[in-house]
Amino acid sequence: MASGGARARSGPPPDPNALRRNREGEWTTLPAEGRQGPEPRWPLAGEPTPREAYVWRDMWRKPQAVMWEKNGQEYEVALFVRKLVEAEAPLASATLSTLVRQMMDSLGLTIPGMRAARWRLSEDELSERRDGQRSGSSRSRLRIASTGG
Repeated sequence: MASGGARARSGPPPDPNALRRNREGEWTTLPAEGRQGPEPRWPLAGEPTPREAYVWRDMWRKPQAVMWEKNGQEYEVALFVRKLVEAEAPLASATLSTLVRQMMDSLGLTIPGMRAARWRLSEDELSERRDGQRSGSSRSRLRIASTGG
């Protein structure tokens, strides 16, 4: 029996809250409200289908689009959009669905893909305040719960 070697994404996922920082790269916080502004021009030959145009616009409103724009990934996103639309067809192959999932990971559209890219979403102020209240000692949390504030 052959022994296994290192595999992509083996081991625990990176933790953005870890005390010890990885010196190779910090986490990037993406705006939860998404990328602002109009989407880039469709980069592939020919015009997109109506469904491709809709998905293209939708993709460029996502938080990850901030990084796609920064990294010049218009072609990768367009190819993903084209393959996603093909995979939506009722008789699409499983191979195509697997490709779409891999593309989603590489573009940071899945949780594992975001972890691998070291991206995280910013939180809204209410969520941050709630987390701040939770960060106290268990005794102070008990006091807050018993007194109502």
